[in-house]
Amino acid sequence: MANSPEVEEPTAEYSAVPDVAEPESPAVPPEHKPSFFARLLIFIGFVFALIVASCFGLRALNVLPSFDNPFSSQTVDRSQPVLLQSMRDLHRYVAADGTFQVIVDLQQNKENIPDFLVNRRILFVGSGTVETYVDFSALAGDALKVDEEKKTVTLTLPPPQQSMAALDMAKSYVVEEDRGLLTSIGDAFRSDTDKQQRVYQAAQEKITEAAKSSGLDQRAQQNTQMMLESLFTRLGYTSVTVTFTTP
Repeated sequence: MANSPEVEEPTAEYSAVPDVAEPESPAVPPEHKPSFFARLLIFIGFVFALIVASCFGLRALNVLPSFDNPFSSQTVDRSQPVLLQSMRDLHRYVAADGTFQVIVDLQQNKENIPDFLVNRRILFVGSGTVETYVDFSALAGDALKVDEEKKTVTLTLPPPQQSMAALDMAKSYVVEEDRGLLTSIGDAFRSDTDKQQRVYQAAQEKITEAAKSSGLDQRAQQNTQMMLESLFTRLGYTSVTVTFTTP
């Protein structure tokens, strides 16, 4: 049947409404794998952590040295073996000793030159020991008289002697050292070892001289007498007489 002219045809200006599609689900991103470089860094970090942990464990067991201060100072002993230079037999009895301390104040300067230019002053505290002994090797032929019937012994001994003072370097030290300007410059280019020897020698001489009037000789005589009396009494002698010759 022919279409009626009054019926309008669908306009071509508006396209047909498309069917409403159902919403699509979001796409799942593909799995991301770490690159070769990242895996290499992870492996290196794991190995480093393992090495550090091993070092701390060995350090706790005192197997490895301490690495707390990598720049700590070390002392290397390259000393040569000790050589025996001489040996001698001693025939003396050390009956007493005394420990002394002296303050040595030595100053060297030049006349008509200010001290701030040429001057050297050392304040040194020296500690030393002096021994007092009786030398039995110097006994005369008639120094010992023994009476077996009466059980008596008579000894005539030489007077006690004193040794040279021996400085104790662990207790001796320099308190102060003043040097002039020119003296300091000169010391920077040369080493004056004689200076130390002069200070040590002065301390030894002063201590040795002071020991002579300290009463060590009397103490040595008493100790020697008591030692000999005890010795001969144990051997069965009833009377022991010990005398000392005058120096």
